[in-house]
Amino acid sequence: MTDRRPIASRNTGWAQGLTRALARTAITPNQISIASMVFAALAGLALYIGSTAEGAMRAALLLAAALCCQLRLICNLLDGLVAVEGGKGTPDGAFWNEAPDRVSDILILVGLGHGIGQPELGWAAATLAVGTAYIRELGRATTTENDFCGPMAKPQRMATVTLAAVIAAFWTAAPVLLVGLWIICIGAGATILRRSARMIARLRQGGNP
Repeated sequence: MTDRRPIASRNTGWAQGLTRALARTAITPNQISIASMVFAALAGLALYIGSTAEGAMRAALLLAAALCCQLRLICNLLDGLVAVEGGKGTPDGAFWNEAPDRVSDILILVGLGHGIGQPELGWAAATLAVGTAYIRELGRATTTENDFCGPMAKPQRMATVTLAAVIAAFWTAAPVLLVGLWIICIGAGATILRRSARMIARLRQGGNP
């Protein structure tokens, strides 16, 4: 278990290079976190419009949504790196590290749900996504450990949306995106149950502070 999400790209050359470059600028980790919400809003809007668009417009919008989902994740990676490795952390950094993620999940998943005419499913996916983070934070508060286990943690959710959007750009959009949204709902629900079970087991073993 770790206090930071295990991300393989954290130690890559490009991530470290971007971190050093950003650390030399006036850009703060909190501003990078805010930028992640901007990319999420663009992704949600592109999914909403692109789901019912036709031809080249549909492909362009859905590919843009996929790109913005990945840019959101890059921001999520860089804000922590600039704060920790770049030495630019602030006292309110913990808020900006978490709150924008919840907003971003809602913007993307609700936009997707409304785009394919399934708003209830979009809100269900968003609620379950926020629920995975709630259980993780509850576990940290009660056992002092962050549990980032899946099967549908944030990176997996964004990978699912990204893959669905790319496939839908060149195929029939609505059925592909619907399947992707259902996968997120089921996977996020399973993640909540798994994290809950692991937290309860730690508490029963005396894992509370």
